Amino acid sequence: MQEIEIGNKVKVARIMAELTQQELADLVGVTRQTIGLIEANKYNPTIKLCLMIATHTHTTLDELFWVEPEKEA
Repeated sequence: MQEIEIGNKVKVARIMAELTQQELADLVGVTRQTIGLIEANKYNPTIKLCLMIATHTHTTLDELFWVEPEKEA
């Protein structure tokens, strides 16, 4: 099975919501490091965490996350 790449705009949404990584982490119940990893696209959050991030950044899931188009070999 081929892996898909998921893009995100969590950092942009967080900044637009005027939140630090720590503030967003506290709101959604994770560590600051987890938020940093999500922003760096090195951690795939659960759907529940995605929804919580969207709620606290006043965005939708579609605005935050998407599937990257496949790259041709």
